Amino acid sequence: MTLTGEMLIGFSAVRGTEGEQRAFCPAYNAEIGEPTFGLGGRAEVDRAAQLASAAFDTYRNVPLAQRAALLDAIADRILDIGSELIVRAHAETGLPVARLEGERARTVGQLRLFARVVRDGHFLGATIDRAQPERKPMPRADLRLAKVPLGPVAVFGASNFPLAFSVAGGDTASALAAGAPVIVKAHSAHLGTAELVGRAIQQAVKDQGLPEGVFSLLFGSGRTLGEALVAHPLIKAVGFTGSRQGGIALMRIANARPEPIPVYAEMSSINPVFVLPHALANRAEMIGKAFADSLTMGAGQFCTNPGLVIAVDGPDLDRFVKATSDALAVKPAQTMLTPGIFDAYREGTKNVEAVAGVTKVAQGEPAGEDANAAQAALYVTDAQRLLASPELEAEMFGPASVVIRARDVDEMLKVAEHVEGQLTVTLQIDAHDHADARRLLPVLERKAGRILVNGFPTGVEVCHAMVHGGPYPSTSNAMFTSVGATAIDRFLRPVCYQDLPDALLPDALKEANPLGLWRLVDGEQSAPDRHAATTSE
Repeated sequence: MTLTGEMLIGFSAVRGTEGEQRAFCPAYNAEIGEPTFGLGGRAEVDRAAQLASAAFDTYRNVPLAQRAALLDAIADRILDIGSELIVRAHAETGLPVARLEGERARTVGQLRLFARVVRDGHFLGATIDRAQPERKPMPRADLRLAKVPLGPVAVFGASNFPLAFSVAGGDTASALAAGAPVIVKAHSAHLGTAELVGRAIQQAVKDQGLPEGVFSLLFGSGRTLGEALVAHPLIKAVGFTGSRQGGIALMRIANARPEPIPVYAEMSSINPVFVLPHALANRAEMIGKAFADSLTMGAGQFCTNPGLVIAVDGPDLDRFVKATSDALAVKPAQTMLTPGIFDAYREGTKNVEAVAGVTKVAQGEPAGEDANAAQAALYVTDAQRLLASPELEAEMFGPASVVIRARDVDEMLKVAEHVEGQLTVTLQIDAHDHADARRLLPVLERKAGRILVNGFPTGVEVCHAMVHGGPYPSTSNAMFTSVGATAIDRFLRPVCYQDLPDALLPDALKEANPLGLWRLVDGEQSAPDRHAATTSE
């Protein structure tokens, strides 16, 4: 596929006139060359938003089978790009080919997951309370509830996942599954990758006979184009993965609109790991080596990277620190996604090193001549220092972590109460640690969206039960997840229909149940009549 550097607005390829940018290779610290990517502005945002709004009612009312077919078609089209997609993503990100192949599989997998979610229809929340005309002292009307999409959604591509959290990533997949048109702002770190995937989506929309406004892809400055996108009155929700600063900026714009809209922002998390005493005594070396592997995976550029470890001070913790230090010492420096991310990582480690009472105890192999390559680092301090130093709770977004020496489990509990909202917390425990774990769990449930035991958080399964969210500032809304089947709920709202004639009701609520859904009827789960549903179709 020939890259052109054009934006995709509906079915058109549009050359931006608000400046231009070349793609960049972080491994060689150099621009990639042709093509240049034309950047858009407010005019392109308005054109895409107008098309999305015009497409909304048509798209949300197509049969569920057709909506699901679109998601499957996008997955097929992405696979059809072949090795060209992986080669381009590798050049633009420096991520290993094997990692990118796995990420492509995850991207395709989550598209197919949402296709299944759409087909089963459970996400509609179909609920029926039938009329009770004889009820005393007042009769009850016929009341029926189903969820409808919010409207056009703006999605911001993430820097660290050029496929799975980008143009066809989880936000786009879940919004399209909900019945919402999507406008994606491509991340400037992988422009060519974005165009390749964007053209795959554009073609899939055409192939399914859907309105052109169902999908658009824009290139442009985050400050100019991104702000215009969130402020546009036809945009009804935003999906964002990135920095706390960026997420808060978008939230302010969204809240300042005449009609405020939700911004589902995944922002920052240090993902504490609590190593309880018996696990530490029995498995200090094993935990240390596994922790070092998790910390350095993908150059630490995961929102679930374990940036804090808390354990009771003593010889067992010394064993853990030594095992981790030994493992980190032979970890090679790794190219980071962009020069900006690399600079921010170095600044973050300098801020930690500047805190009095913090000791750097280990580092990985030096970067040498490699451009933008991050060297792993491990720091140690005590719990009192952490409680008094906000710098130690800042996300370093790279292969660095801080070990906290606590006096006892009570002080570990104080640390748990103190830390901000997180995407994940991890417990390393053995059977004799259960009593202490039971004390921690109520606190951890208040602090995080996912609690792991005897694993590490760098790995987010795409499935029905996954929660990739958490209390602020890890996300802007702890009620939702950005990964997993229930991510679709972010872009839906309930509508109640009172006494509507059956012919006017959505199919999900018609008396004959033509979609064959499980429904809540008069407070009880009602199984579909599969024969009737098949006949009605």
